[in-house]
Amino acid sequence: MQVRDRTSSKLQYSMRLLIVTQKIDEQDAVLGFMHGWVAEFARQAESVSVICLEKGEVNLPENARVFSLGKEKTELGIRNYELWKKIKYAWRFVRYIVQTRKEYDTVFVHMNPEYILLGVIFWKWWGKTVTLWYAHKSVTWHLRLALHFVDVVFTSTKSGFRLLSTKVKVIGQGIDTERFMIHDSRFMIQGGAFKIVTVGRITPSKDYDTLIDAVIIVRTNSNLKIHVDIVGPTSVESDEVYLKSLKEKITQKGIGDAVTFLGPVANSKLPEALAGYSLFVNMGHTGSLDKAVPEAMAMGLPVLTCNEAFKEVLGPFRGDLMYAKSNAEALGGKILRLAALSENERRILGGELRAIVVREHSLKSFVSKILSSIQYELPARQSQSNGQ
Repeated sequence: MQVRDRTSSKLQYSMRLLIVTQKIDEQDAVLGFMHGWVAEFARQAESVSVICLEKGEVNLPENARVFSLGKEKTELGIRNYELWKKIKYAWRFVRYIVQTRKEYDTVFVHMNPEYILLGVIFWKWWGKTVTLWYAHKSVTWHLRLALHFVDVVFTSTKSGFRLLSTKVKVIGQGIDTERFMIHDSRFMIQGGAFKIVTVGRITPSKDYDTLIDAVIIVRTNSNLKIHVDIVGPTSVESDEVYLKSLKEKITQKGIGDAVTFLGPVANSKLPEALAGYSLFVNMGHTGSLDKAVPEAMAMGLPVLTCNEAFKEVLGPFRGDLMYAKSNAEALGGKILRLAALSENERRILGGELRAIVVREHSLKSFVSKILSSIQYELPARQSQSNGQ
């Protein structure tokens, strides 16, 4: 059953949802998008409860409540030991799902199948529908086991979930195309430089080495004045070590004037940060639909990526906008080809890329696909299965 909100024309689903996720923080540079997802679920569903490992700045509709397992709190003494923290978080998680069990009928776990293994015995006993969002090439034993217990798995592309199952439903990404919009200054050439931006955590899997090598190749083989801004945080000590090595490499190669690390930018402020660039590059090896790329596409930015997941997204543009992983020469060549386009040609390309995101990956449609599948398609499949 669907009901229409009397105060607006939007369509809602008569569903009470429990979302389990790692972090809810509107200002977070990596997971800030999840705040927008929850807000949209709250707009379309009857109510939303959220259990997160860590809670930051929250500004959600009145029908959404957030329960934190407490990672954001500073604790001293024995509580800092990893085993104790895991036991404490697990206990709080079970306590929350039990205390709120009458406030939700459907569970949506974001990216962490471990929570399904922890809560499924309760959820199945209570007759809850259990769903998982997973979009990554990694296949863990937690994921394999959790697949047996979930009712449906949602993922962004075929390559985003690499276990064969009839439970898998490919629905694209959830990009807020009302925030990520074409900006008038996106192709302004500042200081005569062709400005490139990339967004992501500073970690080896994002392969910033290839980008730095590509900058060297471009400068060596052309007269193009190029500048690259790298936006993103480090998360663990090994990331800091990697960042230090990248900065040392840039200094040694004499390209300090061409590459700048800008640090983290909150997802809520990312649309403004992406304005003024002519190209977005993505070197990640995750094999899943890195949402930073469709966010840039929604801004009307031409993109370059080596991520195989985008073969399913870019369609007729994949030959021009994709390059082989870790191939700096290929990336450099693609940069030069896009830089050779006129501003109007880049505007037209950017408009085509935004149209793909609006058509296939908008947040409103994304949430509607999930809720509709849970409310209509899933019961129908289960009924057919029980009748056989």
